[in-house]
Amino acid sequence: MEWQTDWGLRGRMVLTMLLLGGLYVLFVGVLSLYVQGILPILLVMGAFMGAQFFFSDKLALRSMGASEVEESEYPDLYRSVRRLSQQADLPMPTVAVAESGVPNAFATGRSQQNATVCVTTGLLAALDPDELDGVLAHELAHIKNRDVAVMTIASFLSTIAFLIVRWGWLFGGRNRRGGGVVVAIAVSLVVWVVSFLLIRALSRYREFAADRGGALITGNPAALASALATIDGRMDRVPKEDLREQAEMNAFFVIPISRGFIGRLARTHPATERRIERLQDLERELAGR
Repeated sequence: MEWQTDWGLRGRMVLTMLLLGGLYVLFVGVLSLYVQGILPILLVMGAFMGAQFFFSDKLALRSMGASEVEESEYPDLYRSVRRLSQQADLPMPTVAVAESGVPNAFATGRSQQNATVCVTTGLLAALDPDELDGVLAHELAHIKNRDVAVMTIASFLSTIAFLIVRWGWLFGGRNRRGGGVVVAIAVSLVVWVVSFLLIRALSRYREFAADRGGALITGNPAALASALATIDGRMDRVPKEDLREQAEMNAFFVIPISRGFIGRLARTHPATERRIERLQDLERELAGR
């Protein structure tokens, strides 16, 4: 296929990282005025960030209770991923499966050469072959667009601010300039809120980009639209325990967890109806060529 670079997505990723970078330079500068011993904290956070970047795929799979599978275990799934990867001009990613009733999928990894596509057993049971191809192509489009690594880094930077908001009282005491840990926590809260809004806006756009890219890989926008409708309809029947266990992966799923307060607060995807409408527009566009 002839892949068309989504410059809108590229621009948004660059802008988001520049804004987050500037925000965190300011963040560290303010914290250094109010928290003694900030350097060791930053070194520890930097080490954790490096570990998350280089081992993001393993961490994501573990958080989902997923494991890598062999071709002999899921031959049909492997054949689909291999065929779609070739159509997208991508290296064959690692294939993983999570034992979960939640019908979903996600892609993870720091590069196109080190990527994993994971599906749940609930997804395999819910979709027909064409619909499954649509979802797999959507995840491969994330890898092709290189937005998985950007989201991993951006999410980690936001987490630093959140951890200080939650555990800032452990810093204790007042600093030499008469400030206090309360100021550090307040600044961290502002940084976390701004980061959250930036990441959420980027996440919504990247889903539209992956929908379009996935539909172009398969040449069948209707199949992905049907899969989205099927998954969205089945989410209401998933036990609440499963939703709570997987809420932390919300930004990476093909369909977000939207039930409950956490789901509404952390919604990172466009409404399924809007995604289906865009896929229908794309189908008409392709039919008119």
